[in-house]
Amino acid sequence: MKKFMDEKFLLSSITAETLYENYAKDMPIIDYHCHLSSQEICENKQFKNITEAWLYGDHYKWRAMRAYGIAEKYITGDASDYDKFLAWAKVIPMTIGNPLYHWTHLELQRFFGVEELLNEKTAPIIWEKVNALLARVEYRAKGLIERSKVEVICTTDDPVDSLEYHIKLKEDKSFRVKVLPTFRPDKAIEISKSDFRDWIANLGRVISKHIDCYDSLLAALKDRALFFDSVGCKVSDHGLDYFPYMEASKEEVSNIFLKAMNGEAVTPQEEEKYKTNILRFLGEIYSEFGWAMQLHINVIRNSNTRMLGELGPNTGYDAVNDSKPAQKLYRFLDSLELRNSLPKTILYTLNPADNYVLATIMGSFQGIGIKGKVQLGAAWWFLDNREGMLEQMKTLANVGLLSCFVGMLTDSRSFLSYTRHEYFRRILCNLIGEWVDNGEVPEDMELLGEIVKNISYYNAKNYFQV
Repeated sequence: MKKFMDEKFLLSSITAETLYENYAKDMPIIDYHCHLSSQEICENKQFKNITEAWLYGDHYKWRAMRAYGIAEKYITGDASDYDKFLAWAKVIPMTIGNPLYHWTHLELQRFFGVEELLNEKTAPIIWEKVNALLARVEYRAKGLIERSKVEVICTTDDPVDSLEYHIKLKEDKSFRVKVLPTFRPDKAIEISKSDFRDWIANLGRVISKHIDCYDSLLAALKDRALFFDSVGCKVSDHGLDYFPYMEASKEEVSNIFLKAMNGEAVTPQEEEKYKTNILRFLGEIYSEFGWAMQLHINVIRNSNTRMLGELGPNTGYDAVNDSKPAQKLYRFLDSLELRNSLPKTILYTLNPADNYVLATIMGSFQGIGIKGKVQLGAAWWFLDNREGMLEQMKTLANVGLLSCFVGMLTDSRSFLSYTRHEYFRRILCNLIGEWVDNGEVPEDMELLGEIVKNISYYNAKNYFQV
């Protein structure tokens, strides 16, 4: 029987151990998609305790706590941080089989040297030990990033953002990690949302121009994209509950935009026509700038209306969607390809049933001279567990080139989530090690080691040109 989470954790053979120890373990991290705050990085935030660093905003943990019957007071409510930590300590032993169990103990080990298992008995001691470390300067935000060997962070930013903290970080020569903005124009696309008109008005204030028609909106978005590009942006991102595609003339889309701006409800068909047109326009901009376009597909957000009203969005009430993206996604990519304007694109799905769909569509739009121009994105959100990662990588290997994969990301708001890269790298090395041990691939450690290093680091570095 193996010891829990020792140096051989998730590695089931000598081959896997060799690949991890010699080729993956010490590679730097390029975190090309996350939700860290550029302000907190810039100001080198100091966390007052482990609850603030660990539980604030972490809806993965919140969902588990609710599933165990923990009262909301101890999750997002007004209980003390210590009591919230004790509530999590009570839940964590019951999360066996969930990646939270591994992530929690990896973070305790790697960042704080805590080898004890977290539970109700050990919680008081762990609370004191970790908080004592968090009080030290090297455990502030920048120190946690540097401790994880991070080279590049791509945050997630609204087009109306001033990017003031990105600019300050760019000028800070003492902090060698690149912190780059990501262009996330979801609010410009979600024409049926209640805050659409307010957001358009805010965009107009940011560019000091009144946005009174569809053409002025497109010009404003390009203006902001140019600004993001000047600050170092390399990638855009789009969160899409379903993938839209419905052709319409420019005149028709312009009228739909004016209808929404006049406070009239748009029909589902009108919404889809608008989204199709504006997404294609943005894709052309990304191609022009050499950015990568991330498309996150098939999520149901804020599915619990009562709790949305009580707690607001992004509080852990989301689910997997089952819309069928194939026909519309390929038509969208094809429409950009016909214009010779298809940017580098990463396709993510929250529904594992879409893996082969996206992987085969991906293979139809590869570009000469760009290795892995269109990517099957890393296992995302509910899928970034061991089985989800394996399924994504096996699908990619079966119908594409695993060797061209740009690898893992954190997709997290926590500065302690970088152990997910270790988790991923161990799973990757074990998968390849199994192939070797089964005689499915040759035991060419030079070749396999190079592939592991590329997936862990170099592919992302070259793909995003960072």
